[in-house]
Amino acid sequence: MLRRNAVVKWVTKWVGRLFLAIGGVLAAYLVAGAIGGAIPINRDWRPAADGVTIFIETNGIHTGIIVPKMAAGIDWRPIARPEHLADPRYAHFDHLAFGWGERTFYLETPTWADVRPSTIVAAAIGSDDTLVHVEHLPRPVPGRNVRAVVLSVAEYRRLAAFIAAGFAPGGGHRPGYAGYDAFYTATGHYDAIRTCNAWTGNALAVAGVRVGMWTPFPATVMQWFPE
Repeated sequence: MLRRNAVVKWVTKWVGRLFLAIGGVLAAYLVAGAIGGAIPINRDWRPAADGVTIFIETNGIHTGIIVPKMAAGIDWRPIARPEHLADPRYAHFDHLAFGWGERTFYLETPTWADVRPSTIVAAAIGSDDTLVHVEHLPRPVPGRNVRAVVLSVAEYRRLAAFIAAGFAPGGGHRPGYAGYDAFYTATGHYDAIRTCNAWTGNALAVAGVRVGMWTPFPATVMQWFPE
């Protein structure tokens, strides 16, 4: 009996230490993300007086970039085709939303209600199995979850080049969550550092937009674009 109690006590102690260690790692990650998201790059950037209006969006988990289907000599229609949609009628909309992320996390967590710890852990460890998520949308109305940003033509073309490079050459596609969206095989490695939201921040940084140095969370992206 005494031996059994000693084993239970030992297991309880080490389980407690394990949870404390995990909590410490998560806390450090949150703090690091908040700091990285608060340090600006392209600090001298200002919205263009005349150029291409894009939109930054969030659903609370993922962030994305919404662009016109045709602007500044960039035509996205050959990439995001009507036949890729479950309902091709949505292809008449004039804007596209782009996001990038890990396949399982993207396909299985459209909302917070769908998030499972196992999915988060697997994505955080890392995966080369990534997707670009594309939604066909009408021009959005700025608000709490959508912010408008005006880029110069040169900035927009750099942004478009970054987004286009995320599509795997010759990769496949599959219908998305609804009739108006689709997933495409992507390039890039996903992990706790290179998250879907960090991809959004990197895309904006490459374009030359002022944004956080590291933006792993939705808030670290959206805070740079007030309502």
